[in-house]
Amino acid sequence: MINRTRRASVLGLTAAVGLAATLTAAIFPASWAAADAPTPGPSALESPAAPGVKTSHLKGWARMYFPAPDNDIQVTVDAHATFNPNGASTPTRSWGTFRISHRLKLPDGTWFTNWGDLEVDCLTTGGPTATITGTLTRVTPGGPWEELLKEHTRMGVSFYVAGKGRGPSRIGLSGGPQPGDGQLRKCMAPAADAPVIKGGYELVDKK
Repeated sequence: MINRTRRASVLGLTAAVGLAATLTAAIFPASWAAADAPTPGPSALESPAAPGVKTSHLKGWARMYFPAPDNDIQVTVDAHATFNPNGASTPTRSWGTFRISHRLKLPDGTWFTNWGDLEVDCLTTGGPTATITGTLTRVTPGGPWEELLKEHTRMGVSFYVAGKGRGPSRIGLSGGPQPGDGQLRKCMAPAADAPVIKGGYELVDKK
């Protein structure tokens, strides 16, 4: 455990960087890096699709740009969905996993990491864009998302997967809900606004 003075400095720094507060809600002591945390398990194997059923897939890992220094935010995803062939945008089935990881450097040089693994409950795609939502299944032990885990909180991520020569891919994160917000609806996420600075995604639209 860290002392009250140090924990207060962590919380103050988190509030100062804005989006970081949305992503982590609060920074609780955790001294391992994102690479040390357990990685999401493989998604369930897809059963053969019925004739005419369309499928979408989104896989990859990326680090997103963040305007505050010493913040490392990464999103890993392996998501899949099936759709009726009549053009409906709502999937008939979605499955897979994704992880949101936020590593923050404190003024004393210590790094803290908050991560959450989520089970996909919706994947929608259209051209170079995709949106996924999922509910928390594992979080940083003792971290700020433990209460959200108890509530099976849903979070969402949006993606713009740029083609060659079409600028950077982008990510948009919903983060955890604020008090009184209620549960995020399936398939919902903010605009993909943060550029990808490392890594990337492979997106297969309905086919």
